[in-house]
Amino acid sequence: MPDLSTLLPMLAALLVIGAFAGVIGGLLGVGGGIVLVPAFFYAFGTLGYAGPQLMQVCVATSLATIIVTSLRSVAAHNRKGAVDWQVLKEWGPILVIAAAIGTFIASRVSSATLQAVFGLLAGLAGLWMAFGRDSWRLGAAMPRQPMRSALAGAVGFFSAMMGIGGGTFGVPLMTLYGMPIHRAVATASGFGVLIAVPSVLGFLLLPVTDAPPYSVGAVNLPAFLVVIGTTFLTTPLGVRLAHAMNPRPLKRAFAVFLTLVALNMLRKVLGW
Repeated sequence: MPDLSTLLPMLAALLVIGAFAGVIGGLLGVGGGIVLVPAFFYAFGTLGYAGPQLMQVCVATSLATIIVTSLRSVAAHNRKGAVDWQVLKEWGPILVIAAAIGTFIASRVSSATLQAVFGLLAGLAGLWMAFGRDSWRLGAAMPRQPMRSALAGAVGFFSAMMGIGGGTFGVPLMTLYGMPIHRAVATASGFGVLIAVPSVLGFLLLPVTDAPPYSVGAVNLPAFLVVIGTTFLTTPLGVRLAHAMNPRPLKRAFAVFLTLVALNMLRKVLGW
């Protein structure tokens, strides 16, 4: 059993990570995974758990938190009548299948490969947050088959590979097809549980060497529990701040931060 000198720094780091993720999520409306995965990666690495499957642990633990946060979020949005259940019904099976495939591949590639995937796609997400326009459109309505399945498959696959809930890709995608932003955010909140459940089930069965203490498969239980608890407390604070100030400049600042984090991950992959 790890001693207190090991557990206390880990607990302190997780408290900070969870608090930050909750405030940013409530303030800017971004999914927690886009914050949690790099935060877990740097925190666990700094604490000495930089094993060959570190990125798998970060992705899996982030997805475990998304199961809880997604259920809470979609329930809250549904009470306001904002969720488009038809989209969830049509996209759901493909999201589940694609997430399972993404998890299968993520469990078999190197940690460096997952870093590269996260770095590239998070960098693109950061650029979208900085420069995307609400007026941009790919079509006037959500696409029909086979494009619908292709888009849902891409969202599920890459979200599972990155350890995020689907909103990072789903929200801009739905708005590009004419869905109002609030309805897109509400609907994408339901993507998270569809992506995270099959992914976490797969990662729980993955044997991991040199995992942080109290991990089951690739899911670290202390990180999961601490982050869920702290985000529950700090997300409402972020929501209150969002109503008290203009979040647009902060969103652009976060976009710069996210892009820098992504570039730093890519730098590490390249050995610079």
